[in-house]
Amino acid sequence: MDLKWIVLALAILMYVFVIIFQNKKVWFTTGAVVVLLILGMIFPGQVFSEGLASSGRFTVISHSLFELINWNILMIYVGSMIIAALFIYSKVPVIIADKIVSNSPNTGIAVVLILAMTGIISIFVENVATVLVMAPIAMALSKKLNLNPIPFMIGLAVMSNLEGTATLVGDPPSMIFASYSGYNFNDFFVHQGKPSIFFIIQVGMIVGCIFFYCIFGRVKEKAQIEKDTAISYVPLYLLLLMIFGLAGISFLSTELGYSSGCLVLGLGIIGLLWYRFSQKKDSKDVWTLVKELDWETIFFLIGIFVVVGAIAETGLLQDFAAFIENLIGGRVFLGFVLILLFSVIISGFVDNVPYIIVMLPVVQTLAINIGIAQEIYMFALLVGSCLGGNLTPFGASANIVAMGILKKEGHPINFDGFLKISAPFTILTTVAAATVLWLIWA
Repeated sequence: MDLKWIVLALAILMYVFVIIFQNKKVWFTTGAVVVLLILGMIFPGQVFSEGLASSGRFTVISHSLFELINWNILMIYVGSMIIAALFIYSKVPVIIADKIVSNSPNTGIAVVLILAMTGIISIFVENVATVLVMAPIAMALSKKLNLNPIPFMIGLAVMSNLEGTATLVGDPPSMIFASYSGYNFNDFFVHQGKPSIFFIIQVGMIVGCIFFYCIFGRVKEKAQIEKDTAISYVPLYLLLLMIFGLAGISFLSTELGYSSGCLVLGLGIIGLLWYRFSQKKDSKDVWTLVKELDWETIFFLIGIFVVVGAIAETGLLQDFAAFIENLIGGRVFLGFVLILLFSVIISGFVDNVPYIIVMLPVVQTLAINIGIAQEIYMFALLVGSCLGGNLTPFGASANIVAMGILKKEGHPINFDGFLKISAPFTILTTVAAATVLWLIWA
């Protein structure tokens, strides 16, 4: 029996268990990695790259550690999480929200602007963290004006998921896309002289704001939230340094290498030192901040990198690409629609990180075989997989957090209630972004 089918069966089994037991997903990915490494050592060159056949049985371990696992992406993710946590600690987002409410003509407009601000923050800050920092503002405004907080909280979640797609540091799928495609920070804004992902997503952002204005525009009262003061602006400066530093590296190099990861992680470490000594925190406080980072996603990514690497090196992805190519029969627009639609539906129920890792080489191969610009299909994959997470309450971590806050505050919401807001938002924003994508790149 060809070992690639065993690899495929193992991967499918892993995905099934990950979907069913979300809170244990690291255990299943780790287990799959261990099995693959054992198979790779028993059958050298049949599970991983053929070039390992004559390199010794234990070479598969170093191959997995240093070639399959993308450490640059992991360093970017850890560093940006640290900066995000410090940014929230600084209370700067709360200060900005206070000024928005104070200077808005009415609270209806203020709510929409706060949702837009949530999206903008999420461009550079992890989505869940963004929701957590903005949630108290949303709940306070809702109580003062006797508003239903459910659409407000759902808005925070879906807007953060939407804008997290816009830049290299916004969300793990964008980081993975950048790494695979060889995109630097600036390529998310302009690529090959054309508007890129950032501007495509902003079209969805505009449509999303119009959607929520239709919900909140009727609120004409003006309200004030409790004013607060910023603890420090240092985390904001670190965030800006990260943004401009990544942009600068992009101008200097066409490939990410490890420079981007080292920069972001280095700024994160500087932030921790500032937190420890300038803020006079003890080691326990620093350890608590580090411990509360999203380490589950980090270890999940490590496992997924190895599993998908094995799938790719057995040739299974090429087989899948050939199948889809035969299915669409050279009809470019049909392929575009199917990739987009499939990605939205799947990502509404399945974690988009492993999905996009698997599908990136598939859609790239498909585009090359058909003879079209690979951006058409790869952008469609990124947009669909990220915006599709807005479709259901469990499609993205930010959605789950928002629902948890609502339940805690005495406003539980069921699947249907979430879908009434999320479904039209997802459809409208995805169609808008996809239309612009097609017009620019097709």
